[in-house]
Amino acid sequence: MIEMDTARIRKDFPILEKDVIYFDNACMSLRPRQVISSMNEYYAEYGGCSGRSLHRFGKKTEEKFEEARGKIAKFVGCSGEEVAFTKNTTEAINLIAHSLDFSGRKKVVTSNMEHHSAFLPFLLLSKEGKAELDFVIADEYGETSAEKWKEKIDRNTRLVVAHHTTNSIGTSAPLKEITKIAHDNGALVLVDGAQGVPHFQVDFRKSDFDFLAFSGHKMLGPTGTGCLVAKRHILEEMKPFIVGGDTIEKVTLDSVSFLKPPQKFEGGLQHYAGFIGLGAAVDYLRGIGMENVEKQEKELGKRLIEGLLEIEGVKVYGPTDYRRRCAIAAFNLKKNSPHQVAIMLDTIKGIAVRSGVFCAEPGMTHLGAPDGAVRASLYLYNTKEEVETFLGTLGQISKIL
Repeated sequence: MIEMDTARIRKDFPILEKDVIYFDNACMSLRPRQVISSMNEYYAEYGGCSGRSLHRFGKKTEEKFEEARGKIAKFVGCSGEEVAFTKNTTEAINLIAHSLDFSGRKKVVTSNMEHHSAFLPFLLLSKEGKAELDFVIADEYGETSAEKWKEKIDRNTRLVVAHHTTNSIGTSAPLKEITKIAHDNGALVLVDGAQGVPHFQVDFRKSDFDFLAFSGHKMLGPTGTGCLVAKRHILEEMKPFIVGGDTIEKVTLDSVSFLKPPQKFEGGLQHYAGFIGLGAAVDYLRGIGMENVEKQEKELGKRLIEGLLEIEGVKVYGPTDYRRRCAIAAFNLKKNSPHQVAIMLDTIKGIAVRSGVFCAEPGMTHLGAPDGAVRASLYLYNTKEEVETFLGTLGQISKIL
């Protein structure tokens, strides 16, 4: 395994040339020059439509677009036919909610620690009487056990929805056990990989998930890009969600036949530059090695958690053992507003963090932070020196407040 050269990596990210310590990666990662260049090349050199026009620009776009699909498929361990492009994780999960058949089994099992996007589509289905939603309730640290999932998943369950890693406190669900329990009961498994795919080595086929959803903007890619990965036979059974151009094989005024997956789920003109950029982001991550990304983040996360626990008045949510979480920390400072703390970090030292409930309000309420918290989330270009600066600045703020 080749060691990461963080100093060299940081030179690839133009924003890091500014006076900023960027600790808001769970919301949005930064983009390297290689991704930006690949998008600019599309717009400047051959910006056509994939699958529509036969001129050289159109053919070049189609070549690059499908090449990106292949790169992304290889990155997560599936075939290109199993990758449907979406705007983000949210759209991918909504696609499943509106395309999967719930007319037989209606039960959907998820947890109270999920991102809003992972359960709201099914909550709305339950309100319409099309699904029955049930929740696994986490413990005081925001973690769920396989035993709790087993209590909820039964022969009436159609779908199990679980996070790979939470965006709020950085803990992971017991996916191996959940997948086996679900399949033993004839249920399908949807993994919200928005915080997993950018930070860990994820193998869709080896893990035997049925669905995997993730976003490009959290893994060095452009905004407005995401993927739904699904087993081919399941995609073939699902009905289209958004229909129109590029989804059809033949249309008359009273009938339509659709293309095979994944194209039947990709209605309308696509974000070609974006997905070409996401392909470049995948190239970048593969060049570094996800095992190196994991190692770097684990080391940073260890110091982050340990340092926060040393500051008087800081309450850290989730387990205090860094080995049970990734490099994400949600915390509050005494009885002060998390928004005030976030603003002070930015004002005093240019440290960018997020404050709020992180689109996971039930989970944060469960952990005792109904009004939100401050979240520091790290990525491959962050350094130990930045962590120390963050901890030192937070210590100063603690004394001020």
